[in-house]
Amino acid sequence: MTRLSPDQPFLHADVTLTDTTFGRYTEVGQGSRIAHSDIGDYSYCDRYADIANASIGKFSNIASFVRIGATDHPMQGASLHHFLYRSADYFDDAENDAAFFAHRKSRRASIGHDTWIGHNAMIKPEVTVGHGAIVAAGAIVTHDVAPYTIVAGTPARVLRLRQSPKIATRLLALAWWDWSHDRLRAALPDFRDLAAEAFLEKYELQLA
Repeated sequence: MTRLSPDQPFLHADVTLTDTTFGRYTEVGQGSRIAHSDIGDYSYCDRYADIANASIGKFSNIASFVRIGATDHPMQGASLHHFLYRSADYFDDAENDAAFFAHRKSRRASIGHDTWIGHNAMIKPEVTVGHGAIVAAGAIVTHDVAPYTIVAGTPARVLRLRQSPKIATRLLALAWWDWSHDRLRAALPDFRDLAAEAFLEKYELQLA
């Protein structure tokens, strides 16, 4: 019997979830915290990931200690401390700043299908990481990442392309991440053995 299920996520110990939805065959590593997010089919995060206000695509590979949608503090006023918006924690007669929290939740990060976010990387709010992209370990991503691009550094910059533009365009059109579970299983030997171009040549014919 498989360890992962189409019906519910596989949660390791000490996971904290708030207002989060999961697709099929998903997994959340030990000590991870996920809030106000959607996790697509087959995606997983390793230990102590911190994900907030994010849309995660299918087949996303999220390494340990990754932070996605790292929340900001208000910087325009006299202070940026918690007491401004978590006011009820400090004063009996004060309420939390609902408008601030609503604005924070609206600033969603978006992670595409078949992506790899390396250990200890950070993706800032309102950033989109395109399908097939790779974020190197320790990178801090402050701007959108194009599909099938590898970025690294702080702040992250393009390191190289994962696939040529032509191959990337064809992979995006093939959209294998939308295939059924049975079709993925049938194609498993080719996913393992064929280079991207050979894989495309075989499966594009089936769509023609």
